[in-house]
Amino acid sequence: MSRPSHRSESPPGRPRKNGPPGRPRPALAALRAVPWRHDLPASLVVFLVALPLCVGVAVASGVPAELGLVTGIVGGLVVGALPGSSLQVSGPAAGLTVLVADAVQRFGVGALGLLVLATGLLQLAMGALRLGRWFRAMSASVVHGMLAGIGLTLVFGQLYALADRRAPATGPEKITGLPALLTDVLSAAATPSAVALGLGTLLVLVGWKYLPERAARAVPAPLAAVGLAAAVTAVADLPVARVRVAGLLDIVQPPDRDALTALAGAAGLGTVVAFTLIASAETLFSAAAVDRMHHGPRTDYDRELTAQGVGNAVCGLLGALPMTAVIVRSATNVQAGARTKASRLLHGVWLLLFTALLPGSLGFVPLTALAAVLVHAGAKLVPLRRMAALCREHRGEALVLVVTAVAIIATDLFEGVLIGVGLAVAKSAWQTSHLQIAVEELTLPTGEALHRVRLSGNATFLRLPRLLDTLERLPDDRPVELDWSGLRHLDHACTLALATWADQHRARSTAPLAVDPPLPSVV
Repeated sequence: MSRPSHRSESPPGRPRKNGPPGRPRPALAALRAVPWRHDLPASLVVFLVALPLCVGVAVASGVPAELGLVTGIVGGLVVGALPGSSLQVSGPAAGLTVLVADAVQRFGVGALGLLVLATGLLQLAMGALRLGRWFRAMSASVVHGMLAGIGLTLVFGQLYALADRRAPATGPEKITGLPALLTDVLSAAATPSAVALGLGTLLVLVGWKYLPERAARAVPAPLAAVGLAAAVTAVADLPVARVRVAGLLDIVQPPDRDALTALAGAAGLGTVVAFTLIASAETLFSAAAVDRMHHGPRTDYDRELTAQGVGNAVCGLLGALPMTAVIVRSATNVQAGARTKASRLLHGVWLLLFTALLPGSLGFVPLTALAAVLVHAGAKLVPLRRMAALCREHRGEALVLVVTAVAIIATDLFEGVLIGVGLAVAKSAWQTSHLQIAVEELTLPTGEALHRVRLSGNATFLRLPRLLDTLERLPDDRPVELDWSGLRHLDHACTLALATWADQHRARSTAPLAVDPPLPSVV
């Protein structure tokens, strides 16, 4: 006799439900798990910050503004849904502006999509080889210096937009042009209504958290500031520049066969490699900075690199700009209270809806108000308290931070970070090569004087001149005892120098020389 089956059977004609009864389906459970009261407002704030960045980077790169918006949308909807970093936001970045402009001038806008597609495929290969984890070796001072450099560059550039002026191209030019900008503002040569509206928006941003009403403070300050600025602009019909965006469907152009010639020569391949290295470095350096700004899940660097590869491949197929993770948007996302990746995905939704379906509604938003949002966000990236603490306790780390920030302002993000990393490595090498040399003069029971030399710390070639100067000053007519048992590290150069000195000392001196422990043989 067969045993009765204990498996429940579904009634005929009715599909069997997945999972135990009463438990929500996975998709519904995921939606319910999203903290909407945090992520929804944060996504709107990031959208307001991302909009001028997308448009500004595209215009500075010499391509239509809509291509920057396409990259921002892909960064939100595609990369935002992929694993890697939960709070980092991707889109077109200022760090690639010069390279993109050069590529467009050399190969044309039609070839840009193919170059970006090749960049994405190369990033996918790097992610598959698990090369992203190597970017975790990042000094905290370099990361904070990167934040300070980006923040100051953003502030200096957006001060011009605040006065309805075009910002110079480089960081030093932006700084040297500030006196002339101030003169234009004070003499009313700049648009007075734009300056007043921008300063008013900035005041709202700074003072919003001090409002006595808790219900008012629940609204994010950037939302309130931009909303008030848009309302004032619409009611008073102020003569200020506003956001202007056309449709997206006509601007999207996949790469064609004629664009293949861009990859035929060394110039095109070099552009792809440069795009890949700078985009990957900026993304993963930004990930290190964002991870230090929140207590949520840490970034999986290899998955984040793969996600960026997917995003750039999609941008390439659409003929858009290359993307990276943008520290300004990412920091804004964290500071706005985002908790999950839903905020960055939703910011892509808002970009898509407002630019594709309702582009006219953006015409009420003045650019000077968005510039004020960016000035406020950039100023918050400068770690003044950390710099003060480092100056008191770790001046070497403070120097690395300041040099990194200045280098980013003077050059660009990638070169500035490389300079900061090089300085941090040099500082660490100098500090880890500390060598303590103690010379004692003792009296033996026979009444004869003995010189004892104790070495401790790390004996590397960096400290070799000081070590040899000390040993060569020892007298030849008295016994010497060299104790190097306290050394944690003795490199080949110091070993060879000690052995050579010991042989020469024994050859010219009649007094004994004791070396404890014996030196290893060297070649």
